[in-house]
Amino acid sequence: MSDQDLGQDSIDRDDIKAKFEELKGSLDHTAEAARTPMLAAGIAAVVVLVVLAFFLGRRRGRSSRTVVEVRRV
Repeated sequence: MSDQDLGQDSIDRDDIKAKFEELKGSLDHTAEAARTPMLAAGIAAVVVLVVLAFFLGRRRGRSSRTVVEVRRV
């Protein structure tokens, strides 16, 4: 079967380019919509890690603190 038997015209470069631009626009919109929540989740994760490191370091500092006594002779 040829293209003429099916009633279809030939596909040229401009048709492919137009369809690609359409798909690209759709993907760009979807990526932009997903970027904002992912950015917020990333910032929240960094804040949680910093707070966790602070409290774990503080706890370790308390347990291994060196006590120095100074006496006058």
